[in-house]
Amino acid sequence: MTTPPAEGLLFHVAAPPTPVERLMLLADQYVQHNDMLDRLLRAEAQSEPDAHVVSAQQLAATTRTAIKAVTDERFFRCHDLSDAVVRLQQLAFLSRASADQRLPVARTLTALAPEAAMGCAETLAYEIRRRRGSASEAPDHPLTATQRSALWEIACGNVVATSSLGRQYVHYRDERVLIGTLRTLEAKGLAERVPKSASSAYVGGPLQDRVRLTRAGTTALADAISSPPASRAPATTPAPAPAPAPTAAKTATRSR
Repeated sequence: MTTPPAEGLLFHVAAPPTPVERLMLLADQYVQHNDMLDRLLRAEAQSEPDAHVVSAQQLAATTRTAIKAVTDERFFRCHDLSDAVVRLQQLAFLSRASADQRLPVARTLTALAPEAAMGCAETLAYEIRRRRGSASEAPDHPLTATQRSALWEIACGNVVATSSLGRQYVHYRDERVLIGTLRTLEAKGLAERVPKSASSAYVGGPLQDRVRLTRAGTTALADAISSPPASRAPATTPAPAPAPAPTAAKTATRSR
């Protein structure tokens, strides 16, 4: 029997997420969880008042896993990083506690979780960048400042999209995200819309489309915040301009 070539036995296995990516994925899970709670609260007949319990318990477990991923990095003692771990521990506690609460209270307990997780990701990325120093490599496909800002706003769960009278709109909270920027990110495979998954803009209004990072978008943003700022080529100091040749003093005359 002919042995198949070794190449035929190989298959692509996605690399496990880095600790920074893991925190960003955690933020996305909290966004999805909060959107689910908003849809349940929006429903007039709450036939499943405990529908959020399993999700909250899973979030608590996922948060603890993220904490382990951070602590396994074994960084030297750093106050900012220690504070970030404490915040993650608080998120795990709040998520677990929300499973025992009714929907309105449960929604309040995890309301700020996405931004908190992203803040911890930024702290961890900064610490990684600081310890690597000049050894860090710039991303292969760097983001523009506008794209980076938009991806961050999306990761925090602050961006939704709607349409009205044939026109599309983007709604954001902190950093401005234009519809053109969103379309560019979608074309690059860095962001996607989940139809009718976010709460309505007003009571009784239609559900909005949640804008989320794709896996590629998560990696791109994680690389961007974990890499040093782009270095500029040293500017050439211009030669000093020659001193002007002395000229005869001129007397100004003034008509009286």
